[in-house]
Amino acid sequence: MSRLFAILVTFAASLFAFSSAHAEVKVLTSIKPLQLIAAAVQDGAGGPEVLLPPGASPHNYALRPSDVRRVQSADLLYWIGPDMEGFLPRVLKGRTLPSVAVQDLPGLKLRHFGEDNHAHAEEADEHDHDHRPGSLDAHLWLSPVNARVIAAKIAADLSAVDPANAGRYQGNLKAFDERLDALDLRLKARLAVVEGKPYFVFHEAFDYFEDAYGLKHAGVFSVAAEVQPGAQHVAAMRTRLQAVGKTCVFSEPPLRPRLAETLVAGLPVKLAELDALGGYTPATAQGYEQVLEKLGNDLAGCLESL
Repeated sequence: MSRLFAILVTFAASLFAFSSAHAEVKVLTSIKPLQLIAAAVQDGAGGPEVLLPPGASPHNYALRPSDVRRVQSADLLYWIGPDMEGFLPRVLKGRTLPSVAVQDLPGLKLRHFGEDNHAHAEEADEHDHDHRPGSLDAHLWLSPVNARVIAAKIAADLSAVDPANAGRYQGNLKAFDERLDALDLRLKARLAVVEGKPYFVFHEAFDYFEDAYGLKHAGVFSVAAEVQPGAQHVAAMRTRLQAVGKTCVFSEPPLRPRLAETLVAGLPVKLAELDALGGYTPATAQGYEQVLEKLGNDLAGCLESL
């Protein structure tokens, strides 16, 4: 009898473990930064997945059939919005489970291209042609203020879907906020030493980060990947660099524009990278902070070395 009882107990425990293992909320995000924010909130109760592989552009990604199935089956889905992932709205029409376009969340601090400190790029006649003046700057995850808003929404959604772990989600949210407080202090100290130093970018993706830490790029060298600019345009860009003197020009991984080496040849200019997406950052509770800290260190490191 005791042996039968032991078998039944073992069987019941196995069933419980099986059901617990499958009770994890399936969270899917469009891009890595959202996955990292979700990972901070879901830590210890599951691991969010990400749709785009490292190096893929969120502006024009081509979904595979397996991607569409993942979109349809996720319990919760988070994306920036149509201003970033233009490939997603059509697929989301067939989705019945909750989807959140985070650009619509109340409390976000949103920016638009061509406002405030973007005038300097326009004056250079070298603005980012992919981002029309007046359109939403959808790189909103690079603001720690916005990351807090997104994390709070994810924590509320997870708590509603999985009330048994609500305490964990809220505790993780509090820990995330505290880590961002500490990160904010580190970044302000790190970047204060390069405040006012001019630099250039190939993609106007960093304005939220710049706004948070008192930085300002001196211009945007926007070039289409598939089109080489004419000699006159390259000469104009080199003139801009010569006028500034020692400076850095930042591209984004995985690809550096083909004209980059030609552009800076013979000038006191360093080529470096800034990774707005953190494509290869492990999806851990501290992943989001790692992306922002690396961004700050890479930017300051290049400017300090001049």
